[in-house]
Amino acid sequence: MSSASSSSGSAYSAAFRCIRGCPGTTPLHAPVFRCPTCGALFEVAHDLDALRSRSAAEWKSLLAARAQPGPVDRETSQSGVWAHHEWVMPWLERENIVSTGEGRSPLLYARRAGADLGVPELFVKQCGTSHTGSFKDLGMTVLVSVVNQAKKQGLLDVLAIACASTGDTSAALAAYGALAGLPVCVLLPKGLVSTAQLVQPLAHGAKVFALDTDFDGCMRVVSELAARGRVYLANSMNALRIEGQKTVAFEIAAQLGWEVPDWVVLPSGNLGNASALFAGFALMRALGVTSSLPRLLVAQAEAANPMVRAVAAGASEIASIKAGETLATAIRIGAPVSGERAMRALREMNGVAEDATEDELADAAARADVRGLYVCPQTAVALAALRKARAKGHVAETDRVVLVSTAHGLKFTEMKLGYAEGTLRGVTSRNPNKPIDCAADADMVASLLVSG
Repeated sequence: MSSASSSSGSAYSAAFRCIRGCPGTTPLHAPVFRCPTCGALFEVAHDLDALRSRSAAEWKSLLAARAQPGPVDRETSQSGVWAHHEWVMPWLERENIVSTGEGRSPLLYARRAGADLGVPELFVKQCGTSHTGSFKDLGMTVLVSVVNQAKKQGLLDVLAIACASTGDTSAALAAYGALAGLPVCVLLPKGLVSTAQLVQPLAHGAKVFALDTDFDGCMRVVSELAARGRVYLANSMNALRIEGQKTVAFEIAAQLGWEVPDWVVLPSGNLGNASALFAGFALMRALGVTSSLPRLLVAQAEAANPMVRAVAAGASEIASIKAGETLATAIRIGAPVSGERAMRALREMNGVAEDATEDELADAAARADVRGLYVCPQTAVALAALRKARAKGHVAETDRVVLVSTAHGLKFTEMKLGYAEGTLRGVTSRNPNKPIDCAADADMVASLLVSG
């Protein structure tokens, strides 16, 4: 397999390859996202023989050394993604890396939340601690770095890097584009993203288009612009995004002593993360770094649950639906572009799919928050789905479960406040918690503390 660039001197290489196995490969800098033969999406294929030139023990030792505190690296900013650069994008020149120190997020032992769910061994992978507050940074550092190098080498000429977004993707793209000095445009569904998510691309100077449609409509427009060669597509149908996001699997395994959990629970919309987690765990198994794959629980909002419907129907493909309103706005997607890749991931990881109603996800968020977490509504969907999977016997009490928290709860203060005040439509606030108006008097505060 030839690499997209040999100037870095890397012994390793990678290229785009059709997920259905059509012959041939495509260089990673090419603005092509589907197989020219069958139209399926690409994946990034690595030269496994070259990677196996290091033993599993040697890889573990190398990665452990890179995880140790040390001087700040000017290119990678001690990034968790680029600590695995041979497994991600081996041909990329270090000076072209665009990083905000993404990754290396905590794996929190959520004892009280786990006890509430009947899963004592519950860990939460806190991806929302990243620079822009979501896991999207992990994929965007790879994509923008590749574009950065391709433009410098004269291999790519577009007006802007562009994405359709429900909020988090646009924030990540705008931040990394600004850091690299590259033009960015984002297409958002008008009125369907939180204020915190809208302000991020605006602050970073991106051209923001609020389209009178939903995410799927925005995706159609940006795909057409990319097909015309006007923009470079930054959505997760671009397999470069998957390469960064798969490092979540690497970090989980390392944080568990190079063991894989019994289950990984994942809130899902466009379904790129499902394929990313599978790619990460599968690569480690192929290199002998780990010995097995975890099972996968894909969690969707009931209002936007095409994968749950497909699995329930025993279908091999995901049919598009019209996504309805949901508090989990970041996964309000009815036509997931990574559906085929995600269905393969679910099969290979012996997975299941569950959904959550608005009342269930709001209740899950509230229950988790009063037990010390502060979850976004998408993570709340995953918590509600885990409760259902536990009740159905899919997840055993003795299983070790890692739940991926995809964004920071501070991006969704409107939902949190609405629950506290009991104003969320279609949601029963079982434990509302409004501020208590009180005079500036110690005796009165003390009496109210006693009376509740």
